[in-house]
Amino acid sequence: MSTAKPIKQKVIIITGASRGIGAGVARHAASQRYGVCVNYNSAAEAADQVVQDIVSGGGQAIAVQADISDEDQVTRLFDECFSTFGRLDALVNNAGISDARQAFLDTDLKRAQDLFATNVFGTFMCSAEALRRMSTLSGGNGGAIVNVSSQAGVFGGNQITTYAATKGAIDAFTKGLAREAAAHGVRVNAVRPGVIDTGQFSELSPDQRAHLVAGIPLGRMGTASDVAEAILWLASTQASYVTGTIVDVHGAR
Repeated sequence: MSTAKPIKQKVIIITGASRGIGAGVARHAASQRYGVCVNYNSAAEAADQVVQDIVSGGGQAIAVQADISDEDQVTRLFDECFSTFGRLDALVNNAGISDARQAFLDTDLKRAQDLFATNVFGTFMCSAEALRRMSTLSGGNGGAIVNVSSQAGVFGGNQITTYAATKGAIDAFTKGLAREAAAHGVRVNAVRPGVIDTGQFSELSPDQRAHLVAGIPLGRMGTASDVAEAILWLASTQASYVTGTIVDVHGAR
């Protein structure tokens, strides 16, 4: 545990923050004066760019490499955050991996285990570290954990059954941990994004995009900013009486 002198501003760790939703959350958090810990696994250049964007805007941020499916690396991630900032107020469990669409009977067991190791057990381990450090029962300031789920966890996805199962687990975990964490002064919520216009849709043709958007009542894909706004509201004191809640960010899809 770090002996760094705590800073007055709040501090947030965002896993998988080098791109997409995670990067959007990092930039929005900085605009709200959080000290930001940008976690990444392999995309060092992208993570460094997020940090540079924040610092050039007058904020404070660091990038920390850690594979959240590895317990030792998770501990190191939190240690490095504390070494720099001396405190933690919020965790966003955003890091996750998906898979190519395929029939469930074609799913390789090793790949399924990898999905659960990152999407579920990584979230478990990061949440445990955050809860230990934020808990008011052990001298922490309390805080918030926000998990990133998916609409696939509700309807099962379209030939992404194993991925959908990991997100269904996150929904249940969010509700269960919220009940336990309340005694520690920590709120636990989740967002459940729908179709978000991040890198996974970049290769769609105009016709394919139009077909996808036609099924969304609000008439557009969501953006990383849309999801980030919901996450940071859940992490804020404006949501001080909100816990165990899953917010759908899906354009009424």
